[in-house]
Amino acid sequence: MNLLATASTAAISCYALLSTVYKGMQGIYALPTKLASATHDPVGPNLWPSVDVIVPCYNEDPLTLSACLASIANQEYAGQLRVYVVDDGSGNRDAVAPVHSTYARDPRFNFILLRENVGKRKAQIAAIRRSSGDLVLNVDSDTTLASDVVTKLSLKMQDTTIGAAMGQLTASNRTDTWLTRLIDMEYWLACNEERAAQARFGAVMCCCGPCAMYRRSSLLLLLDQYEAQFFRGKPSDFGEDRHLTILMLKAGFRTEYVPDATAATVVPDKLGPYLRQQLRWARSTFRDTFLGLRLLPGLDPYLTLDVVGQNLSPLLLALAVVTGLTQLAMTGTVPWFTVLMIAAMTFVRCSLVAFRARQLRFLGFALHTFINIFLFLPLKAYALCTLSNSDWLSRKAANPPNGGINRDSFRDPTAGTNVRGGSGLPASIRGTDLPHDSARLVKSGVCSEE
Repeated sequence: MNLLATASTAAISCYALLSTVYKGMQGIYALPTKLASATHDPVGPNLWPSVDVIVPCYNEDPLTLSACLASIANQEYAGQLRVYVVDDGSGNRDAVAPVHSTYARDPRFNFILLRENVGKRKAQIAAIRRSSGDLVLNVDSDTTLASDVVTKLSLKMQDTTIGAAMGQLTASNRTDTWLTRLIDMEYWLACNEERAAQARFGAVMCCCGPCAMYRRSSLLLLLDQYEAQFFRGKPSDFGEDRHLTILMLKAGFRTEYVPDATAATVVPDKLGPYLRQQLRWARSTFRDTFLGLRLLPGLDPYLTLDVVGQNLSPLLLALAVVTGLTQLAMTGTVPWFTVLMIAAMTFVRCSLVAFRARQLRFLGFALHTFINIFLFLPLKAYALCTLSNSDWLSRKAANPPNGGINRDSFRDPTAGTNVRGGSGLPASIRGTDLPHDSARLVKSGVCSEE
């Protein structure tokens, strides 16, 4: 049984050493630097790049969608802004029809109504291929943007070597439950430590889906690869943000993080949906790890340490926990060295983050250690064994409107809720279908594709 104790001690010691070096360097590189290249406001509105904001929606709550679109409509941006709301075959179009109607009166808003649910990635591409702005901002339908997000991300994109940039994410429902508070702290750490350190070398490994801006010229070069991602012969329907970021880096573009461009997104408030989300993310991370490894020889050595730390640390921790629990079960002996080492590392990490953020709430992030050990480690092992599974897990099946016809409709801003085929919004709307004050917004009717 000494072998179990030795294995647990060795594993937790290696974990502590790797984590100390990795997290220590991460904390140093994440510190703000005065050497960051300055950006200047363009002179005159015509010099600002045009921006297309793309919002894919699937069975979104009407109040959440309305808040998202309101935050986009209220952007203080001096350049041209166009918004493409893509309804991805939602089964609740009757419920969201009033939201569509409200924002259809804004000439900046366009709506694409997909007859079938095709997935977030293809919904995004449907809008990207129809839009024409210099920059493309992907926004999740449950996310609200600070009024200066478009401006700050656009300023960062003045550097033509940058292909993508993301803002800082927070949880809009942070105060709802103990879990949402933990997730909000997790997002702060992911953005202000992990992404901030990676951005020091122009290589953020994942520009997160809720708020990420791309240069159209770069995006168009990669769009076919992005659309046709397969894993073991099956289309990959999630992890689109990480995969697109890796493609940007692989093509030689920089990816950046803008900490003062803040976006708030709705996070799971119950453990079940949270774990399903983490399972989906774990699968996408594993799938893109090998693609990311090919980039490392041309990047800074720290990024190699970052990848090794993120992937090897959980394995060492899992080995330490499994051998320690086996020792406890077979001998009744508590692996005190392993327990005390985990407790000490948790205390030090939470204390340092609380000091850096100037927020005592991060001391409560110690609770995340239990979730990590007893839930995340088994979940990641399961994700590794089920990589071919492409289910979203958290997405409810939609009732395909209009009989599930395999075609989509693109229309300029319109209003009205004539019901055909139970969709809540008709596939084609004429000016005479609209309220009198909205008919003038119809510019070119509807273009349908097979």
